[in-house]
Amino acid sequence: EEMLSRSSSALRRLPIRSGVVFARPTAQASCASRSRRTRLFTSSLSMPSRPPTTTPKPTKKGRAWGTLRVTGPDQTGIVAACTQILGRYGCSITNSEQWVDRNHEKFFQRIAFEYDNHDAIIADAASIDKVACQQEIDDVCDRMGLEPILNWRDRKPKVGIMVSKYDRCLWELLLRHSAHELDMDIEVIISNHETLRHVADTFDLPYHVLPVTAQNKQEQEAKQLELLKDVDVVVLARYMQVLTDSFLQQFPNRIINIHHSFLPAFSGGSPYQRASERGVKLVGATAHYATVDLDEGPIITQDVLSVTHRDTVPDLMRKGRILEGTVLSKALEAHLEDRVIVYNNRCVVFGD
Repeated sequence: EEMLSRSSSALRRLPIRSGVVFARPTAQASCASRSRRTRLFTSSLSMPSRPPTTTPKPTKKGRAWGTLRVTGPDQTGIVAACTQILGRYGCSITNSEQWVDRNHEKFFQRIAFEYDNHDAIIADAASIDKVACQQEIDDVCDRMGLEPILNWRDRKPKVGIMVSKYDRCLWELLLRHSAHELDMDIEVIISNHETLRHVADTFDLPYHVLPVTAQNKQEQEAKQLELLKDVDVVVLARYMQVLTDSFLQQFPNRIINIHHSFLPAFSGGSPYQRASERGVKLVGATAHYATVDLDEGPIITQDVLSVTHRDTVPDLMRKGRILEGTVLSKALEAHLEDRVIVYNNRCVVFGD
């Protein structure tokens, strides 16, 4: 306002034409205006505009979240029974999803909930008695012929990674873990080659090399199992060794494998070469739980990319490996978040 007042007093009025007052600034006012515009311009250069950001809401101290998965014969009252029990113990339901396999009248449910992990964080909520809550859920599910899995998620799941020479999947997992996109603790990385030690060293993770041959396979697997004895899930990030039945049985539905989606059409060696010769129009990747039936375990997730006759074999391999890294990390994420229920060699995977 002061600047406008000074500028106005410095103006020399001109004759009025058609009801409009024309004014011409004096040399002093013109100089002041140019100086102000210059300051604004240089200020905009030194302080570039930034897109508005949304400040995340702080989480209440003492809050935790858990999951309840339920399977069994479809019947009336399952959802109400489960939610009422959780509610009585002070759990606040944040997500609930159900599905019924009408071919077998089989019911599947996943409930995600928040709860007070340090008492009195939720107003008017009862203190969480996890043992009593678990017992009540077990009793109700037993009467209804249901199988419950209640996870209070008191700690992060522990993960072991097995890898050979291909690095794409390993980089994908470690980068996402470093960015806090995968809620887990990586306990160990096991390989049958030294090739990828530098990747583990980049993230300061333990890397153990156990070369495997037909003669020492049983001995080396015993060492691998010792390294993996405390993990909750094993990820085969392109581990190019066939695991024995005894190894697989130690982790039922807890070993996640990744492979290209050319199976069974192009099994064996050089699948991309033979797929190119056949003129495929899609490349894909499949993540599944490893079982004694090689590459035939319950499928967790899949994805594909379109290709054309212009794509060379290296193009197909590059696109396939990109998919493998993405699909494997998505499958692991679903497992870590308790979104998977295995049923008759298939997976029911609830939304994220």
